Parts: sequence; structure tokens; C-alpha cells
Amino acid sequence: MNFTNILTTKNILKGLPFLLLIVAVLNSYFIVIEGHVGVVKRFGEAKDQENPGLHFKIPFIETVEMIEVRTRKNAEKMASSTKEQMPVTVEVSVNWTVNKEAALDLFKRYGGLTQFEQRILDPRFRSATKDTIPQFEAEQLIQDRASAIQGIEHRLADEMAGFPVVVDNIQIENIILPKKYINSIEVKQTEKNLAAAEEHKLERQRLEALRAVNTADARAKGILKVAEAEAQSILLKGKAEAQAIEAKAKALKNNPLIVKLTEAQAWDGKLPTTMIGEGTMPIMDIRTTEKK
Repeated sequence: MNFTNILTTKNILKGLPFLLLIVAVLNSYFIVIEGHVGVVKRFGEAKDQENPGLHFKIPFIETVEMIEVRTRKNAEKMASSTKEQMPVTVEVSVNWTVNKEAALDLFKRYGGLTQFEQRILDPRFRSATKDTIPQFEAEQLIQDRASAIQGIEHRLADEMAGFPVVVDNIQIENIILPKKYINSIEVKQTEKNLAAAEEHKLERQRLEALRAVNTADARAKGILKVAEAEAQSILLKGKAEAQAIEAKAKALKNNPLIVKLTEAQAWDGKLPTTMIGEGTMPIMDIRTTEKK
């Protein structure tokens, strides 16, 4: 070993404590970001959990494991069957959140989020889905997806009771049925649409016929009303004339001079033509004959 190597070795040994000090300082603190908690482990044993912010730990002895406490999403694609034993493939998803206060307990029991998903959540999620889907017929599953989702939610909630997580917002992302069945649904829907269109057409014709009947009935009632009014008018007019004649007859009976007055009022000023000859003025005695 030459002199240069000896000097280099001495320099390294002198700088080693300073280097170790720097490493120790850098390992004496940790930062927990928002949406997470930090699980502090001492020689591999989980001791405590810390909230977001700056924290300190024992260098080289304590380590930190980050546990996400924000909502996470798991998606599954699984094969099942409908109530009529038709094969179906469903794509489902579930949102779940770790209880912040229970993050340390979850880590101690399951070793972290990945292990919890693989060993606890995913198997129960598949079980709840496969137990629910066969209770629905294919057409009902397509048209009433909400009921199937509700069934999965109830089953999964029962199976996840007691675990330090909250499970919600289950969704059936996609339903894959055999091609033949899809074609039959399309044909059925087309026939249903045609039937609905024909029914609408018949209903429209019925309404038009009813409208025509109502119009004719209204017109007939109108004519009848006019006829009744005219008949009533004629009846009233006849009654009035009869009453006038009756009154006139009574008046003539009570006063004979009214007849002569009426004749005088109706005279046109011309003398009547007689056998006596023109220019001869007939004399009418209109004096009242005294009763003897």
C-alpha cells in the first residue's frame, strides 16, 4: 500500500462520521401527505399512526408505512348467469374508504391496503355480485340495473360489517350477454315499437271519430235549439195575435161605433161607384137611433 492510498483511507475514515450524521439527520423525520396516515414501525412492529404533516422518528430503527385514507375504487370483471341460466359477463366497481382512526388496526391485521383488497374486499365483492346477478332475468337486469346494484350493496355491506372500512357507490359498468340474445331483444323491441305505433294510430283514429261524432252531435243540438226557438217564437206570436183578436172582438162587441171608425180610417177618399150615377153623394145616416 503506497502513501497515496494511506492518505485516501484516512480521509474517508475522517469523513465517515460526518456522512453518518447527515444520513441520520435525513432519516430522523418524515412527511405524511394529505389523504394518508403514516404508520410508524419499530423493528417491523407497528407502533403508532401519524396524521398529515411533518413528524420525527428514530433513525435506522423506525420506518414509516403510508396508508391511503381517501376513497379507492376496485373494479371486477366476472362471469355469472341470469335467472334463466343465460351466461352473462358483468363489469362491476365499488368505492371504499379506510376509516382514518382505524388505519393502524388495519395495518396490524392485514399488512396494508393491497393485502386487505386481495384477501378481504375482492373475494367478498365477487361473492356478493355472483349471489345477486342470478336472481334477475336478462331483460330485467338490463332494464332495472338499479335493483341489481342495490342487491349487491346489501350483501356486500353485510359481509363487510366489522371491518374498518366504508363500502359504497357500487356500479354495474357493463353487462355482456350472448349475441343471439341481444339480437332477439332488438327484434322484440322493434315489434313493440311497431305495436305502440299502431296503437297510437288507432287511438288517433278513435279520437278523430269521437271528435266527428261530437261535432255532429253539437251541430244537431244547435239545429234543434234553433227549431225549438222558432217554434216557441211562432207559438208566442200566434198566442199574441189570438189575444189581440180576442181583445178586438170584445171591444167591437162592447162599442159598435168602433167598426164605423175603423171603416172611416181605412177610407181612401174615393166615393164608391153606384148605379145612381157619378157625382151623386150617398147619404149615410150614422145618427144613433134613439131607443123608444
